[in-house]
Amino acid sequence: MKTNTKELEKKCICKTCPSFKYCSENIAYCLNRKSKCIKEMKGCICSGCPVHAELSLKSGYYCIKSKEKNN
Repeated sequence: MKTNTKELEKKCICKTCPSFKYCSENIAYCLNRKSKCIKEMKGCICSGCPVHAELSLKSGYYCIKSKEKNN
């Protein structure tokens, strides 16, 4: 099954996360790469994200740690 990144990005809840810090970068960190802006762990909501469930992900803090396969 091919992952439709644009559709998954629409479901992303990263902007509501306590650790989120706005800057001009793509979000949906579990799909992309870690953030260049977010440096502090202030709470993680990855496990409650529809993208997290849809992709059967297991960890969190993708904004700081990067993709699942790298954790």
